Formats: sequence, structure tokens, C-alpha cells
Amino acid sequence: MKSDLFASENMAQPATVPGMSLQNAKSVKYVVNGEMHARQGSMIAFRGNLQFERKGQGIGGMLKRAVTGEGLALMAVRGQGEAWFAHEANNCFIVEIEQGDSLTVNGRNVLCFDSTLSYEIKTVKGVGAAGGGLFNSVFSGSGKLAVICEGTPVVIPVTPQQPVCVDTNAVVGWSARLETSINRSQSFGSMVRGGSGEAVQLMLSGEGFVVVRPSELLPQKTSN
Repeated sequence: MKSDLFASENMAQPATVPGMSLQNAKSVKYVVNGEMHARQGSMIAFRGNLQFERKGQGIGGMLKRAVTGEGLALMAVRGQGEAWFAHEANNCFIVEIEQGDSLTVNGRNVLCFDSTLSYEIKTVKGVGAAGGGLFNSVFSGSGKLAVICEGTPVVIPVTPQQPVCVDTNAVVGWSARLETSINRSQSFGSMVRGGSGEAVQLMLSGEGFVVVRPSELLPQKTSN
């Protein structure tokens, strides 16, 4: 049987390194020897002796997720074998977090991560109800994290001289050491006239970076 489908770049190769690696731009391969964590429902294939179990977030994390709709429904993957993860053909990126680093990521942009990383849902300081009561996932420790993004992300440096304002519906993540606050870019007069659609943003200041995707959340589909 012959087809471009069987091109070498599409074929899954035997594992050569343990842990996480990119299978291609849209999926992550993980060689499991023990335990790792992934978002529920993201496994697209596996081989070997693996078990998939729902992972609890603790009472605090469960309450925050119930109240805000944010957070991350996780599963633990245990055993020995290989598993492939993806989510709606989003682009995949692997971030290697070193000891002393910490990264804040929107829960909807997390695909999978090493069990050596610590994970916690935290309130984004200085935002409150005006910014949608933003809750994000904070990763720290040492290990790899796979992040997904609709489209090609934009990484913007943040410096003390140049803070950056981002739409809360477009932000993927940022350096956890950055300070957060609300920025109001719309005047009262503009609001009275119907508004610009860009009234409130998340302001990030300090030294680090912020990652945004090239679109806001997709609108909900309505029935005809």
C-alpha cells in the first residue's frame, strides 16, 4: 500500500528517550516509566501497560474550578509504555521548567506535564471581578510542561520600563514573578457610546515575558 500518509514524518518511531517529546506540531509523545499527568480526554493513542485515572485537585482547587469555570481537569497516567496527547489540533510547545522557575498558565492551555512539577490553581492578584475573577495554574519545580495554543503564539518581553497589557481571553501564560493588575483603556464617554470592546485588560509589570494567542475565545455557536 502506498500513500503520502505513510511519509516518514507521520510515522511513530520507537522510543529513544524517556519522558516528553514532540511527535509533531500538533501532538506530544510521552514515554511513561512511572507516572505523569495530563488533561482529561487528551490521550489519542498509547501502547504498553498504562492506566489512566482521574486526578483530584484538592478541596481548594475543586472549589475554585466550580466557582470560576477555570482550572484544569487532570488525569494521572501510570505504568510503562508510550502515550500520545493532543487537543483539537492545537499547536504544541514543550517548556522545560528549572528549579527556582515558576510559570503561570491558563488552564485551558495545559496539555500534559511531568509529575515532578508542582501544580496549583491561584487567583491572579489585582484582577478581581473586573477581570473576570481570573484563576490560573501555577507550575514550579523541575520538569517539562506541554502547552497548547490555537494558532502561532506571540511572546512579548515585559520590562520595568515597558509593562504589557493583554486581553484576558487571549493570554496563554506569563512569568509567575510578574506583577498583575487591571488596566482600564476605555473612557467613560466611549462606554456611553457603546464601547470599543476593549475596556479592561490584564497589565503585567516587572521583568519577564507574557504569551498570547492570535485570537480571543471563539464565540459560542448558536442554533439556527
